[in-house]
Parts: sequence; C-alpha cells; structure tokens
Amino acid sequence: MATDDSTATAMQTDTNSRDWAGRWTHINKILDRRGPFCDGSFRGGYENTLLPKCKVLVIGAGGLGCEILKNLALSGFKDIHVIDMDTIDVSNLNRQFLFRPSDVGRPKALVAAEFVKNRVAGVVVTPYHGKIQDKDDDYYKQFQIVICGLDSVEARRWMNATIVNLSQELGEAIPIIDGGTEGFKGQARVIIPTVTSCYECSLDMLNKPTTFPICTIANTPRLPEHCIEWAYVLEWPKVFKNEKLDTDDPKHIQWVFETASERARQFKIAGVTYSLTQGVVKNIIPAIASTNAIIAAACCNEAFKIATTSAPYLDNYMMYTGNEGVYTYTFQHQKKPDCPVCGENSVSVDVNKDWTVEEFIEWLKEKPDAQLKKPSLMTAENKKIYLQAPPILERSTRPNLEKKLSSLIEDGATIIVTDSTLPFSLQLVVSLI
Repeated sequence: MATDDSTATAMQTDTNSRDWAGRWTHINKILDRRGPFCDGSFRGGYENTLLPKCKVLVIGAGGLGCEILKNLALSGFKDIHVIDMDTIDVSNLNRQFLFRPSDVGRPKALVAAEFVKNRVAGVVVTPYHGKIQDKDDDYYKQFQIVICGLDSVEARRWMNATIVNLSQELGEAIPIIDGGTEGFKGQARVIIPTVTSCYECSLDMLNKPTTFPICTIANTPRLPEHCIEWAYVLEWPKVFKNEKLDTDDPKHIQWVFETASERARQFKIAGVTYSLTQGVVKNIIPAIASTNAIIAAACCNEAFKIATTSAPYLDNYMMYTGNEGVYTYTFQHQKKPDCPVCGENSVSVDVNKDWTVEEFIEWLKEKPDAQLKKPSLMTAENKKIYLQAPPILERSTRPNLEKKLSSLIEDGATIIVTDSTLPFSLQLVVSLI
C-alpha cells in the first residue's frame, strides 16, 4: 500500500523513537528513579536532565579522544563537538579504533565524527580540523561541558585559562573534565572554574621534561638518546639552515634516525631505533589502549554525573596506576591563592639581587609552577626588560640579558611575564635579596 510523504515521515520518526528508547534503556534505569547519592535538584527522567540539550566539546580525537567520543555518544549526549588539528597516521590505527587504513591522511576530527554519527543514531557530532586557538570566545561560550583529551601541557594551559576566564566573565562555570595518560598511568580530574583548583594550580605536579647537556651530546655521547639529540638539535640546523624540523614529517624523522645511527656507530653505542628517535624528538610516551579506555570512561562518567545530577561528581582529582596492578587514588587538589589564572592577580617572589636578566629568565623556565619556554619581561610601567619578539625588539633588548636585574628594576617592582604559548600573563612582585 502506498503512503504519502507525511505518513512516511511519521513512521520514520516513530521508528527512531523506538530505536532511541531501546538503545538508552541502560541509562533510563539510572535516571528514572532517585538513588541514594542524587543531587537535591534531581527530578528523574531522561528529558528532565541536561543530556538532551547539553552541548559537549571534546578537545582531541586521538587515543583518548576516540574513546571519549564513543562513550559520550552511548551515554545519551546528542550534541557533541570535537576539535583536533592532526591527520591520521598508520601508527594511530592500533589504538585509535574509529579510524581505518583507508582513512590515513584524513583529518582525525572529521573521520571520528563521521564514524560516530554513522554508528549511533540520533547523535550529532560536529568536527573542526584545526587548532583550539582558531576559535574565539563566542565559540567556547556555547558549551555546557568541555572534555580535554590532549597530549600537550601548553594546549591544556591555553584551554584551561580560556574557559576559566570565560566562566568569570559569564558568571557561570563551564566545567572542564581533563584526562591524560602516560603508558600504564593516567589521571582524570574535574575543574569547576572559580570553585575548584584549575590546571594551572597543579603545574608543580608535572615531571620536568628530560634534557641533556649540550656539551655531552656534542662531545661525549654515552646513550642512544644523546646521538638522537645531537642529530636534530645540532646537525639539522647545520645541514638545513633555515628549514625547521617537522616532527610530524616521516622524511624528517628518517633523516634524524639515519644521522643518529651513524653517530652511534662511531661511538659504538647500541639502541638507536626509529621508534626511539620518534620518542626523543616528539617527547613521545608509548600509549596503552587499555589505559586510554579506563581514563576516557572516568571522564565520561563525570560528564554524565554533571549533566544528570544522578551522583556527585569527582572532587576533584583521580590518579590511576597500572604498572604493577590496578590502583587508583582520589584526592582533592587545593586551589592556589596565587594561581595566575584562577587566583590573585600577582605573585610575590624572592630574587637574588646579583642575578642577571638572563639568569632570572633561566630561573623562571626552571620553576615547576611556571613551566615557561620563551618568557618576555617588562615592568608594570611598560619598561621593556627583554622581549622575545618581534625580532627588532628582541635585538634592542638583548643587551639587557647581561645586566643585573637590580640595575633595571627597584625592590618591590612588578614584572609582567608573557609567553607566546600562553593566553595570560604572570605578574611577579619581585623582592631583591
């Protein structure tokens, strides 16, 4: 029997409704009745939660991001957005399960969005292939929850500062759920801007990246890592002059590998491999698929609890260790009063009055709670001490590097510290001792 278009549409809508109800039966068992840990505002029922209209932003579509996207789609979130600047590489396929060999070379965000939409009916996933810095404040204001599955401290700091600043501006917190993995270890945390500690508050918990003295890698290498560092830190600039090493270009990595291998043979050092070369150049820590799954599950559980108020969300940090067994530890990381993002506007520091500006900058770069790479300095009165860019200002302020800091500022002066990788500045009240 023939049917008109309106009847066909109604039939399809009815079918979709039945499919939706069937797929989310497991969720309804949680939401249809009040549990012992429900928030006071819990009313019960899927439609009475934030889930149907919640916009969630997932930052990163790699090993962690793929798991997060899948979990969110299967947990009742209908409107998901994802940002990732990378394209798919063959090496991703062993753990980033949303991708196939035919996807190699395509944007991760786009492919992940297509896969999830095709597999989970009723879910809309909107991708963006690019950097998080490409989007403006209005873009980030539209989300109720932001979940970070990033592999970069700099990107986390940028995202954290952006969302905390927006939350302060809006007068309404946008929760950040941050997940990270390192081999068999991982962590998940919930950041409620202006209420809990933020990512910047916990910088001193991070391990300082391993570095090797230039004199060692140039003259007396003893480890395969020394040979690799020599190849890309010293030899690459010599051979290729102004061309920057692209750590994502297999040809560049191959050149570093071959050059490092030759150096290792000269010094009778074993152990230089292509994978080790990638690890040293890109500071890669091997990814374990099961760790990604555990941490992604923890992150999505927190998103579900925030959106439904069916249980208390994490307060506020969970560490997972799987090296020698399965161990988790939850604690409340305290908010720092002097945090440059969510705390006071200025931080007091004691500085040796005999330090040069260059020594002061090196000290800043070593500070675990600052994690700066290329800091620029100026006083609160806009007096330039040393600027990393643009080149003309770097040249004009370079002579100050050899001067004592005490000759350029007075005791108790405020120094404004900026870094190109951060969307905020540090205000240091300097006591010369």
